Amino acid sequence: MAVIAASVLMAACTPSESGTTEDCVPEAAAAGHSVARRWNEVLLEAIRDDLPAPTVHSRNLFHTSAAMWDAWAAYDEDATGLFVTDKRSADDVAAARAEAISYAAYRVLEARYEDSIGGIYSLPAMDGLMEELCYPRNVDTTEGDSPAALGNRIAATILATALQDGSNEANGYAAEYVAVNQPLVVASSGTAMSDPNRWQPLQIGQMISQNGIAVENGVQEFIDPHWGSVDSFALPVPGAEGLPIDPGPPPYLGDAATDNAFKTSALEVIRYSSLLDPAADHTIDISPAALGNNPLGTNAGSGRAVNPATGAPYRSNVVNHGDFGRAVAEFWADGPDSETPPGHWNTLANTVSDSLDPDLRIGGSNQAVDRLEWDVKLYLALNAAAHDGAVAAWGSKGHYDYSRPISMIRYMGGIGQSTDPNQPSFHQKGLLLESGLVEVITTETTASGGRHAHLAGNEGEIAVKAWRGVPEDREREVGGVAWILAVDWVPYQLPTFVTPSFAAYVSGHSVFSRAAAEVMTAFTGDEYFPGGLGEWTIEAGSYEFERGPDEDIVLQWATYRDAADQAGLSRLYGGIHVRADDFAGRMLGAQIGKAVWLEAQHYFGTDG
Repeated sequence: MAVIAASVLMAACTPSESGTTEDCVPEAAAAGHSVARRWNEVLLEAIRDDLPAPTVHSRNLFHTSAAMWDAWAAYDEDATGLFVTDKRSADDVAAARAEAISYAAYRVLEARYEDSIGGIYSLPAMDGLMEELCYPRNVDTTEGDSPAALGNRIAATILATALQDGSNEANGYAAEYVAVNQPLVVASSGTAMSDPNRWQPLQIGQMISQNGIAVENGVQEFIDPHWGSVDSFALPVPGAEGLPIDPGPPPYLGDAATDNAFKTSALEVIRYSSLLDPAADHTIDISPAALGNNPLGTNAGSGRAVNPATGAPYRSNVVNHGDFGRAVAEFWADGPDSETPPGHWNTLANTVSDSLDPDLRIGGSNQAVDRLEWDVKLYLALNAAAHDGAVAAWGSKGHYDYSRPISMIRYMGGIGQSTDPNQPSFHQKGLLLESGLVEVITTETTASGGRHAHLAGNEGEIAVKAWRGVPEDREREVGGVAWILAVDWVPYQLPTFVTPSFAAYVSGHSVFSRAAAEVMTAFTGDEYFPGGLGEWTIEAGSYEFERGPDEDIVLQWATYRDAADQAGLSRLYGGIHVRADDFAGRMLGAQIGKAVWLEAQHYFGTDG
C-alpha cells in the first residue's frame, strides 16, 4: 500500500563531543511537522520493519502516544496525564514540551523495539531523530524538574506499568493455545477438520509474514489469544473469560438457527473471488455518489448525491470491477512493509491533519490550536481506540476461535453440496450450489468444450468459479478467474502468507477502522474528509499479488466511516473474512471509538 514518507530528516548537526548541545542547532521539521508527528513517523517506520502483530503494535502506538500526551499535559493547567500527572512550569513552554515529549517517546520506543527483528533499522532512526533535535541520548535521569527528567520518568512509569497489564510482555507476549484442528496444508487439496466452526492453522511451505519477513516455522501459531485480558483505555473490565465486549456468536455450520447463514457467507466469499478478473467486461462506479453511506453493520448504502463542502454532485468514478476488488484487497491488506491496520489509520489521520493545517479546531470548536496540541491529542485518542480495538477484537477471537474462509470452503467443498439431494455428492454440511458460481462437475460439463472440461476426471466433485491464485510471473501475469476445484480454493493473497495467524471473528480490520473513523469524526468535528472527499491513488502496475492495474485506480470516500466500511469489505474481496466477521467488527468498532472519545475528553479537560 502507499504510505506517507517519514518526516525524519538527516541531522544538520550532532551534539558536541562533551555530550552537550551547546553547539547544536535543531533542524526545522519537514513541512512544519510537530515533534509529536516526527516521533509518530519514526514509530510507523519501526512497525513496517517489524513482524506484523497488530495487537503489539497498537499497544506500542498507544503507549508512545500516552507518553507524548503526559509530557504535553504536564505544562497545561486543565489537561490531565494518563500515567503521570506531574505539573511543571517553564520559561519557554514550547521548548520544554518538545524536550519532554522527545525523551518520553524515545525511551518507550527504544525499549519496545530494541529486540525487534527490524531493530537494526528502527533504533538508528530513533537515535538519529534525537541527534537531529539536539537531545543527548545519554541523559537518562528520572530525577528532578528538567524536561528531560520528566520525559524519562514518564517513559519509565509507562514501561513499568505495562509489565502488569496482562499482555505478558516480559515473556514475549506468550500465551497458551492448542488448536482443535490439525493444520491445513495449503499446497495440498482439501482439508480435514475436527470442528469446521473453529480456527485451523495453516501449514505453508515457505511462510513469509505480511511485511515480507521470512518465518522459520511453516505452521501458523495463534497470535495473542489472551489479548482480551489486556488493560484498556475505555473498555469494560473483561472478566475471567477475557471478553470485554461480547459481540454475540457468529453463525455455525450445523446449527439449526444459523447453518444457512454460515453456508451463505462462504458462498458470498466465493462470489467476491469470482469478481477479481480484470478481463471480465464488468465495471463499477466507486465514487461517493454510488458507494458508502451504509447503515452501521451493513453494505446497504447507495452513496450520496451532493458533496456538502462544495455543494456540487459527486462525480462518477467508473472502473473495472476486477481492478477495484484487487485494489481494495491490496490497499487495505496492510501487506509487505506495512504499518499494520492501526498504523494505517495513523497515516490517513496525518494526511487529514496536513490538509486542515493551520485551521485546526478540535471537535469543530471555535478555538484553533497549534499543530503540537492537535497532534498529541489526536494521537492519544486515535491510538487509544486502536489499542482498545485490539483488546476487544482479540478478546472475541480468543473466545469464539472462529474458522477462516479457506477452511470453510475447502472443508465444505470436499464433502459435497448441500442444495440438491438428487445431485451427486449431497451432504448436509456441503457448499451451497449456485449456477455459474458453485456447481457439481458432471460428464456433460467435462465433455469437450464444456465449462469444466479441464477438470475431467473429477466428476462428482464440486467446482467453484474463483480466482486461480498468484501467477508464476507476478509482474507480468494475472491469475484471473476460472473454474477450479473447491478443495483448491485460495484467498486473494500471496502464497507465502495466505491468511492471518489468528481466528477470524471478529475482523480486526473492521474494528480498528470503525473505531478510528469514530475518533476522526469526533475529533475533527466533521464526519467528512476535508473538502468532502478523501482519495488515495493506486498507481498503475503497483499490485503486489499479480500484474495490475493497467490504469490508476483512485479510491474515494466521502466520510471516515465510508473508508472504514471499505476496509472491512476489502477482507471479503481478499478472502480473509466472511460478512459476520466484518459486520460485527464494524459495530464493535463504533462502540469503542465513541467510548474512547468520551474518555479522552476527560484527559483533555474539555468534558462535561
